[in-house]
Amino acid sequence: MAQNAHHEAAKHHEAAAKSHKTAAEHHEKGDEATAAKHSKEAHGHSEKAHESSAKAHSKSSAKK
Repeated sequence: MAQNAHHEAAKHHEAAAKSHKTAAEHHEKGDEATAAKHSKEAHGHSEKAHESSAKAHSKSSAKK
């Protein structure tokens, strides 16, 4: 099941990266409100990614 945990972590990391990129694009256009919205989304995804990574690491370590 550690494999599923790693896939879950990767999914959240990818979502965070996408939201960060979108926020940067809107910031460059001067659309601060939309940039802030995507930045907040990115932060949420980053927190989920961190939690998922910790779980995946824990599951991987338990098998050794």
